Amino acid sequence: MKFEELQLIEPILKALKDKNYTEPTPIQAKAIPTVLKGKDVLGVAQTGTGKTAAFSIPIIQHIHNRSGNSAGKPTLSALILTPTRELAIQIGENIEEYSKYTNIRQTVIFGGVKQHKQVEAMRRGVHVLVATPGRLLDLINQRIINLRNIELFVLDEADRMLDMGFINDIRKLLPLLPKKRQSLFFSATMPDNIVKLSRQILENPIKIEVSPVSSTAETIQQYLYYTNRLTKKNLLNHILEDESMDQVLVFSRTKRGADRVVKGLLKNKTRSAAIHGDKSQNQRQKALKQFKEGDIRVLVATDIAARGIDIDKLRYVINYDIPNLPETYVHRIGRSGRAGEEGIAIAICEPEENAYVRDIEKLINKKIKVLNDHPYPQTETPMTAAEKKEWNKEKDKRKQEFFANRKKSKSQGSSRNGNRRR
Repeated sequence: MKFEELQLIEPILKALKDKNYTEPTPIQAKAIPTVLKGKDVLGVAQTGTGKTAAFSIPIIQHIHNRSGNSAGKPTLSALILTPTRELAIQIGENIEEYSKYTNIRQTVIFGGVKQHKQVEAMRRGVHVLVATPGRLLDLINQRIINLRNIELFVLDEADRMLDMGFINDIRKLLPLLPKKRQSLFFSATMPDNIVKLSRQILENPIKIEVSPVSSTAETIQQYLYYTNRLTKKNLLNHILEDESMDQVLVFSRTKRGADRVVKGLLKNKTRSAAIHGDKSQNQRQKALKQFKEGDIRVLVATDIAARGIDIDKLRYVINYDIPNLPETYVHRIGRSGRAGEEGIAIAICEPEENAYVRDIEKLINKKIKVLNDHPYPQTETPMTAAEKKEWNKEKDKRKQEFFANRKKSKSQGSSRNGNRRR
């Protein structure tokens, strides 16, 4: 199938041609005609399937056909709600590219930065708004944004929305939307709480499901290293001795863990940076830009921060920490091997994660190739329940000491500054 067969208008086809898009992905082929018919959609699709184009292209066409070329201030007609700043920016960039031969105006709003530029954009008028929940509610409460004219509402990455604790924000927003609207709901997974939320938003939806979460792209080669917890960082440095690995996305379970990985890499003179929720928006955007442009070799990310990272021809993904949810593993390695390109996914497994590997292999229905030829083999066994309890106790104690010392340092610093002022 070609995009020309989807009854798209010429300005959109011209923009897609500029991007060398010729054939729609499965979700695009199914969703675009459905959205153009005005139906609500329940889309189950993981990252990398092309779902942004699946909902944004028909939104652009709908608004263009109705009012895209009319004079005067644009009316806010479409709202796309997404969990992270990075994903919001990425969606905004895609809409900008798909709509460049139309008069559609769009903007992106998110927290973590000053609101002035975002407010100015809204006051000039936009047709399409891409937003994260917190900043959207802030500007609604300031009476800068009104949702009364929304015709199309998209909730993207719904499962991640709930993971990040946005359910209350979503509940506050839903009554502010017109009851008569078209709604599109996308999620990579469909646990019971997501199904329940979708029923509150959608009316007689058409369900579209592609690329089941249990599948991994055939173009991705998967490898597994077994090691001990304390030798993980050494093994990562050993793997990165291969200089052909010029652009590597590394996943860490926690924010502090990501910072520790970067600290170890920098000590080994590997150009790297971390991207996670404790970093400012400017820090995150700078790290992502440096990674895309090759100024840094390794980007270490948590799952939440990684949503929205879209890098063409990214080949290498390393799971420094193996996730306890096998579906998360599939989402992570899906960052490589996109659009038919080859990808290589490497997992570094400590004893406590051995069970996670078995769960992953069961989900994807294949064995991951184990690489034993390395200097840091796994020699320890998983902890017993009693050992794990003691280890967690010690870990909590160290964490409390860390925060207590940090608080003490800040207090002493404030005291010294006060004395100097006196």
